[in-house]
Amino acid sequence: MLTSIKGKSVIVTGGSKGIGRGIASVFARQGARVTLAARGEEALKNAAAEIGGEVRYEVCDVADWDSMRAMVDSTARAQGGIDILCANAGVFPQTKMVDMDPAEWDRVMATNLRSSFLSVKACIPHFEKAGKGRVVLTSSITGPVTGFPGWSHYGASKAGQLGFLKTAAMELARYNTTINAVMPGNIYTEGLQDLGQDYLDTMAASIPLKRLGAVEDIGNAALFFASDEAGYITGQQIVVDGGQILPESLEAIAEI
Repeated sequence: MLTSIKGKSVIVTGGSKGIGRGIASVFARQGARVTLAARGEEALKNAAAEIGGEVRYEVCDVADWDSMRAMVDSTARAQGGIDILCANAGVFPQTKMVDMDPAEWDRVMATNLRSSFLSVKACIPHFEKAGKGRVVLTSSITGPVTGFPGWSHYGASKAGQLGFLKTAAMELARYNTTINAVMPGNIYTEGLQDLGQDYLDTMAASIPLKRLGAVEDIGNAALFFASDEAGYITGQQIVVDGGQILPESLEAIAEI
C-alpha cells in the first residue's frame, strides 16, 4: 500500500475531461486537494462538481506563460503550496500532413509540449520552497513507440515530452523533485468515442488484454509516480497499454 497523499496539493492540467479527469479522480479519492486547469470553464465546473472531494478549478490557457504562472501561483495560495504536478493537457486532431495547415501543427505543439515546459517551470519556485516535488507527464505510445496516419504532430509532441523529461529530471533534482511520464495506449475517453465504434473495436482487437484501458488505469500509474515509494525514480516512463505494443502482427494476437 502506498503512503497516503491525503492533503497533498495537486495540479492536473487538462483536467476537465478524458485522462486528466481520470487522474484527478484517482488523486481526489485518495484525499488530495486537486486543482483542475483547462481553457473551458463550463467543463471544468462540471468536472469539479462530479469528481467531488477537495477539488477546485482554474481557467487557464496552458500554452500561455502568463496564464500558466498565474494559475500555479493562485493554486499554491489556495492549497498551501504545490506538491504534485500532473502535466496532462493535450489535443489530438487527426489530419494527414498533406491536408494539415501549419497552424494546426503549431497549436498541437503548444498545447501538448510547450505546456509541459511551462507548467514545470511555473512550479519550480514552489517545489524549491517545499524542498521536494513530483511531476508526472502524460505522454503516449504514439510518437515514442508507434505511429498512426494523421497524428504526425501529436506523435512528435509526445516524443518531445520524453526528450524534455531526461534533462528536466537532472535540473529538477536540485529541488528534490522527480519527473516521470506515463505512456498510455488506447484509453476509452470522450475523444476516442468521436473516432467511431469501428475504430474502437479494431483497437480492442489489437490489444492482448482485448479491451481499451480506463482513465483510472493512467491515474493509478500517475499516483505511483507521485508517491513516496517512487522517490528514487526520475526521468523514466512506463507504458500502460494492455500489451498493445507487444505483438509483431495481428496474427500474433490470433494465437492468444
